Amino acid sequence: MRAAEKVIITTAVTGSVNVPSQSPYLPLSADEVAEAALGAIAAGSAVVHLHAREPDGRPTADPEVFEKIVGRITAETDAVINITTGGATSMTMEQRLAAALRLRPELASLNMGSMNFVYSGIADKVTEWKHDWEKPYVLNTYSHPFVNTFDSIERTLRTLGEAGTRFEYECYDIGHLYTLDYFVRKGLAKPPLLIQGVFGVLGGIGADHANLEHMVRIADKLFGDDYSFSAFAAGRDQLQFGTHSAWLGGHVRVGLEDSLWIGRGKLAESNAQQVRKIRGVVEDLGKEIATPAEARAMLALRGNDKESA
Repeated sequence: MRAAEKVIITTAVTGSVNVPSQSPYLPLSADEVAEAALGAIAAGSAVVHLHAREPDGRPTADPEVFEKIVGRITAETDAVINITTGGATSMTMEQRLAAALRLRPELASLNMGSMNFVYSGIADKVTEWKHDWEKPYVLNTYSHPFVNTFDSIERTLRTLGEAGTRFEYECYDIGHLYTLDYFVRKGLAKPPLLIQGVFGVLGGIGADHANLEHMVRIADKLFGDDYSFSAFAAGRDQLQFGTHSAWLGGHVRVGLEDSLWIGRGKLAESNAQQVRKIRGVVEDLGKEIATPAEARAMLALRGNDKESA
């Protein structure tokens, strides 16, 4: 692993897993997502990882919604934009790629394999639903996997790669590292790599700290110093896994996509609140927080219009 000179904070602003009935603070409309991203950036996040939703919270792949979000962020900040290609289980591959193909971000997420991606348990915890779509949506994940075949991964690498986009390789299990190695050897995934270890999603690797260290060991074996590492855990383990990743020399990710909480039994009121908390932890470890420009240099990103002007 390339030990982080400075720690990059990524904020996953809204995602497509959590639903409005779980928290009144989850940003939904394009304006709300953009405003939440700006708050996170002001708090110290160098990268914002973006999904989009309809005003009622339903996940959407509509490039025009993404364009509204991204336009506001890039007009007011120099933060690194990271657009999802994972979208939601219910979306087709064409839908999942549409926004990134139109907007050609510096960075895009890429899930490194098909998997059971189950969050139907949300239905056991919500007692009052705000919208009719929410309960069937989360229950559907118990019977419908997330599909990202090798063909789909190669298509994403080729089409977005040609546009100058680099990737945040999301690895939900150890096998995903070997999939990434295959595409590195094929010449399609180009170092330096950004590997995002994802823990605690039902169907993927569990939120066990031994798993985090094992993932880093295997990544070291496969990629040596040709990669940077970041990690997060879904739900209550978010802060612990961010702390562990930073302690190992990696980067961190927070945000309401991954956890709606700021402490035991206490909902986070904003993405910025989570950024401020992990920033304090990282700085208490004696590490500095990376600016967007420093993140670009570490990840070999192409830069944005503001930097080249």
